[in-house]
Amino acid sequence: MIARVVDEPLSVAEHEDAVADAAAGAVVSFSGVVRDHDGGRSVTELEYVGHPTAAAVITELAEEFAARPGLHGVAVSHRVGLLGIGDVALACAVSASHRGEAFTACAELVDEVKKRLPIWKRQVFTDGEEEWVACP
Repeated sequence: MIARVVDEPLSVAEHEDAVADAAAGAVVSFSGVVRDHDGGRSVTELEYVGHPTAAAVITELAEEFAARPGLHGVAVSHRVGLLGIGDVALACAVSASHRGEAFTACAELVDEVKKRLPIWKRQVFTDGEEEWVACP
């Protein structure tokens, strides 16, 4: 299991490898990537800042999902620090016996991370303005 908050580039392939299991019939992954716009405005970069409890919260989330029947592996990481366009901010992978439960679990994991992980995002726009957005 991978469950971490880090200040280095994330690899979705590493997360997929971490959930590999001979009993799994499906591996579903997600890559949350920094895009070049938000709300009709051009974005140049993002900065993510995590609360000191962020690592414990992401571990708790991964453990909750790993305990679900039918799931064989869970890996989830969120990046903090300054990220550029195209960088991966959130990497998740889930393995399960069947594709339906893998798709559902991965989507729900992403939603729960966005809902519960205490991380804030600073967006910098091309006009020089910036704004802070609470992620949870």
